[in-house]
Amino acid sequence: MWRELVRWESALVFVLIAVLIFGSEQSANFLNSTNFFYIGLNMGEIAIMALPMTLIVMTGEIDLSVASMLGLSGTVMGSLFSDGWSIWAAMAAALVVGAAGGALNGLLISKVGLPSIAVTIGTLTLFRGISEIILAPRTITGFPTSLTKIGVMPVGGTEIAWSGLIFLILAVIFGVVLHATPLGRSIVAIGLQPEAAHFSGVRVNRIKFGLYVVSGIFCAFAGILFTLKNSSVSYDAGTGLELTVVAIVLLGGVSIFGGRGTVIGVVLAVIIVGCLQQALTQMGVQPEVQNIVTGVLLLISVVVPNSGEAVRRIRARAQRAR
Repeated sequence: MWRELVRWESALVFVLIAVLIFGSEQSANFLNSTNFFYIGLNMGEIAIMALPMTLIVMTGEIDLSVASMLGLSGTVMGSLFSDGWSIWAAMAAALVVGAAGGALNGLLISKVGLPSIAVTIGTLTLFRGISEIILAPRTITGFPTSLTKIGVMPVGGTEIAWSGLIFLILAVIFGVVLHATPLGRSIVAIGLQPEAAHFSGVRVNRIKFGLYVVSGIFCAFAGILFTLKNSSVSYDAGTGLELTVVAIVLLGGVSIFGGRGTVIGVVLAVIIVGCLQQALTQMGVQPEVQNIVTGVLLLISVVVPNSGEAVRRIRARAQRAR
C-alpha cells in the first residue's frame, strides 16, 4: 500500500512541475510571488474543506454538502451581524450551525445507516434552501475592515494568503492525526474493512459521526473566511465548490473505496488545481471551460488510482459467483 501511495505522490510531483511549466509558458509573471498569493487566496477555503473530506472518504463515505454548509454559515453570520450581533458572536453562531449540520449528516449516516451520498445530496439542498429563506434576495456588506483585510492582504512580511497559511497549519495537524495516531489507524481500518474494524473494538459509528461534525465545523469556518474575503455574503455563496473539493481529495490519491490516502497527496492536489486554474484564468479561459477541466480531473482521479481496487473487487465477485 505504501509503495502505491509513494508512486502516486511522485506522479503528482511531476504533474505539478508540468503545470508550473505550462503556466510559465502562458504568462511571464506566472511564477512570481504575487501570483502565488492569489493562488492561495482563491484556493484557501476549498483546501480547508478538503481536509475533513479526506478523513471522511478514507472511511469509505463522502460529504457533498460541504459547499452548502459554507454558504449557510456565511448566511447565518451575515444575517446576525446585520441584526446587531457583534461580529464575534455571529462567527460563533456560524460555527454552531456548522456543528449542527455535521451532526445531522453524521446521525443519519452512522446511526440510522443511510448511504452517505444520498444523505449529503439531501442536506446539500436543505442547507442551500435554508440560506435562501434567511437571506434572499439580500446581499449583506459592511463587515469590520480589520477582519476583511485578511482577504486582500498577505501575512505580514510574506506573499502568503491568510487562508493559505491556515490551510498549511491545519494540513500538518490533520497529517499527524491520520498518520501518527490511533484515531488515524482506526480511520484506515474502517475504510479497509468496517466489519472487521468493528469486531476488533474500533468504534466505527462514533468515529464516522465525529468526522461529519468536524467537517461541518471546518466548512463553517471556511464560510467565515469566504465571507470576510469577499466583504459580503449572499445565499448562493460557494455554489458548486463541492465538486472541486471532491476532485482535489481524489486527485490527491485518496481511494473512493476508503482505506488509502495521505494528506501530503491532498496538499499536492490543492497546489496543482490552484496553479492550473490560475494559468487558465490568465489565458482568458471561461469559467465554464474551467469546470470541464475540473470534471476531467475528477474522472481521472477516480479511474486511475482506484483501477486496481476495482479490478480486485470484480474478480472477487466473479470468484464468489463461481
